[in-house]
Amino acid sequence: IVRVATLDALPEDGVPRKFPVFASRTDAWNKFDSVPVGAVYLRRPPGKRLQAFNVVCPHAGCFVDYKDARGAYLCPCHNSTFTIDGHVADPASPSPRGLDELEVQLRNGKEIWVRFQNFRAGSAEKIPSA
Repeated sequence: IVRVATLDALPEDGVPRKFPVFASRTDAWNKFDSVPVGAVYLRRPPGKRLQAFNVVCPHAGCFVDYKDARGAYLCPCHNSTFTIDGHVADPASPSPRGLDELEVQLRNGKEIWVRFQNFRAGSAEKIPSA
């Protein structure tokens, strides 16, 4: 679980904001502190809990963009669209599932922590990547 942002970085109207995710990584010989490992969209819907979505499209692994004018997420690779709360917006969408929601914790009243992970693309089931 990694610290991603603070509560004051999110608007209270539920509009998503994209944040990079940094974590430590270790390979066979080296340890790297605070390297980019992905990104998330965070949203703060009025009167509801915080939401976090992995930016990776579940269809083929492209990064989705939030289109403010449409109030939806769009995958530029194959035109999958997702509602603001992460569900597939069009039944004809090639994405087999909605955006992958991640666990969010609010710590110390203002720090947003996310259990970041990636999931297998192309599957209707949310299967964690190895």
